[in-house]
Amino acid sequence: MKKIAISLVLAIAIFHLAGTSAMAGENPKVRMTTSMGVIEIQLNADKAPQTVANFLRYVKEGFYSGTIFHRVIPNFMIQGGGFSEQMSKKETHAPIRNEADNGLRNTVGTIAMARTGAPHSATGQFFINTKNNSFLNFREKNTRGWGYAVFGSVIKGMDVVRKIEAVETGYRSGMQNVPLKPVVIKSIKVIE
Repeated sequence: MKKIAISLVLAIAIFHLAGTSAMAGENPKVRMTTSMGVIEIQLNADKAPQTVANFLRYVKEGFYSGTIFHRVIPNFMIQGGGFSEQMSKKETHAPIRNEADNGLRNTVGTIAMARTGAPHSATGQFFINTKNNSFLNFREKNTRGWGYAVFGSVIKGMDVVRKIEAVETGYRSGMQNVPLKPVVIKSIKVIE
């Protein structure tokens, strides 16, 4: 009986240690299911821990379900995660610190946080770069130089990103570059 108890304690300890080390350096993946197909994204928690934690908070809350890609500009990026199909802006949590100084670059297929003109104003909206957008990269810690924080990259479904990039856009609810037929984010889920 004593041997079984010791074996059980050792097994639990090993399982706990293995789980802890896996969590420590883990860069989660998410599956974004849209009305035009599926996009899988590898998040980079190593380089953008606060940004990834913020994004995953919205993912776990189901915040993105039913939102749209509301800004699509060919040869630049596709932006989503903040408006419903009816163009109602969703309520968000407080803004996060800009981690654009993490060394990651706004290159084709990377995902970054959208924000206002204020450097530390990102909440739930994001964009996927469809070209190398070096002018969005961090340069220096001032209003003009902060840049946009990259926090992951597309690992599957870049063809879907390209399909979204090619949709017809126009003016809607006072905004330009809005897809005329809504491109809906049905869900974003962490891939286990």
